[in-house]
Amino acid sequence: MISDRLFVYGTLMRGFDHPMAQLLSRSADFLGNATCRGRLYLIKHYPGLVLSDEPADIVFGELYRLRDRDALLGELDMYEACGAGFPEPTEYVRRMLAVTQADGAEGEAWTYIYNWPVTGLPQIASGKFLEN
Repeated sequence: MISDRLFVYGTLMRGFDHPMAQLLSRSADFLGNATCRGRLYLIKHYPGLVLSDEPADIVFGELYRLRDRDALLGELDMYEACGAGFPEPTEYVRRMLAVTQADGAEGEAWTYIYNWPVTGLPQIASGKFLEN
């Protein structure tokens, strides 16, 4: 089964006055806070998630259930400029990854992984974009 869950960790989270964050809040059900294994970097005014196998590397974000998964993921792919029609390598790639909800429940969700080099970019050591 293809997941209808989406993990967001940056400008798509609640509280951002961005049209795509507003679209997500209208088109998906907020399931709660969640974490994933990874490192967060400040790209410009937005973050990028890079996967990590280190247990101490945790990124904090939010988990949503997408009501119309394919349509909403298509919109978000356009916003993140990834997928069919965008020149490779795209800045982000959409992938499934393991997430842990605040209550300890584990599962898988789609997320956008940063796909360009992070050399020289500041790491957000807390793993929390909102605290940056």
